[in-house]
Amino acid sequence: MKRLVLVAVALVIIVLAGAAWVIQARRAPQSATLAQVLPRTDGPRAPEGVRIRVQVLNTTGVHGLARRATRLLRDRGFDVVETGNATPALDTTVVLDRSGHLAWAASAAKVLHPATARTERDSSRYLDVTVLLGRTWRPPAETLDP
Repeated sequence: MKRLVLVAVALVIIVLAGAAWVIQARRAPQSATLAQVLPRTDGPRAPEGVRIRVQVLNTTGVHGLARRATRLLRDRGFDVVETGNATPALDTTVVLDRSGHLAWAASAAKVLHPATARTERDSSRYLDVTVLLGRTWRPPAETLDP
C-alpha cells in the first residue's frame, strides 16, 4: 500500500512539473518573431501611388547581383521591369533618371546606398530609372527562403 502511494505521489509531481514546463515555454519569448523574419520595410521607398519603371543592370560580373537588387527595389515599391548585364564595369552604383524625375532616381539611390543619382533623359525607353550596379554595392542579408 505504501508503494502505491509513493507511485501516485511521483506521478502527480511529474504531471505538475510537465504542466509548469508547458506554461513557461508558452510565456518565454520566441527565438525569432515574424517581424524579425520578414524583410524590413522602413527606410526609403518609392512614392505612394506612383509606378516607377526600373531597369537594373549589373556591371560587376558578380552572378545574381541584379536579381538581389531587383528584390530589394520591389520590396520598397519600385516596379522593376527589366534586368540584365552591362559594360563597362563601374566601381560605384549609378542611378540614371530617364524620364525627368530626378527625385525618383534619388529615392532608388537611397535604397541602393551607396549610390549616386543623375539625369540622363532617354525618351526612346519605356523606363523611368536605370540602375547600373557597381562593385561597391553590397546587397542586404537575405532571410532564409524555404
